[in-house]
Amino acid sequence: MRPGDKVVCINDKIDPEKSEEIRRDFEIWITRDKEYTIREILDNNGIVTGVLLEEVHNFPKFFKLINRFQEPAFAIWRFRKLNYASSPAEALDKVEELVEADELIKTK
Repeated sequence: MRPGDKVVCINDKIDPEKSEEIRRDFEIWITRDKEYTIREILDNNGIVTGVLLEEVHNFPKFFKLINRFQEPAFAIWRFRKLNYASSPAEALDKVEELVEADELIKTK
């Protein structure tokens, strides 16, 4: 995944033991089955890769674990990349490929 990619949330569950911490750090939380656009990917000092989303903006907080202020990021494993055509021309090319493949199959 990379910035600009469309993703869908596959896991919005909050571990009950971390619920208070999550509610404190995130003003806005994600929703399962909703589509989002990756704004930025954060390494978080190798602890857990996180993503920032175009559709969700939370206030930056200080995180002791990474020793800096940053917008809280959602764990990348909570999302699956969607494979949409990036432009109408690309989508048309794919349709034409499928039509050609179908015609080829019918002639055999």
